[in-house]
Amino acid sequence: MPWCEECAKYWTLSAMKEDGTCPKCGRPVAAQQPSARQPITAKNLNLHRLAAGEGDEADMKAPWHFKLLMVMLGAYLVYRVVYLFV
Repeated sequence: MPWCEECAKYWTLSAMKEDGTCPKCGRPVAAQQPSARQPITAKNLNLHRLAAGEGDEADMKAPWHFKLLMVMLGAYLVYRVVYLFV
């Protein structure tokens, strides 16, 4: 995505002027070169696996804090139902 250093803003290609300059300040905008890697999508991006160097998605589990949140939510809903009838 093109970045203008002077304005400190990203510009889309359709927002820039036809000659590739910034529409706000008129300076040339440095466009990033297309990379040879595949595009990053939600399906192929997993930051935990990238950091750990693992690659198989079959053994992925929910994190402990998500499980704790679900238990706390269940306890709260039980409390609200009991409080409703008392």
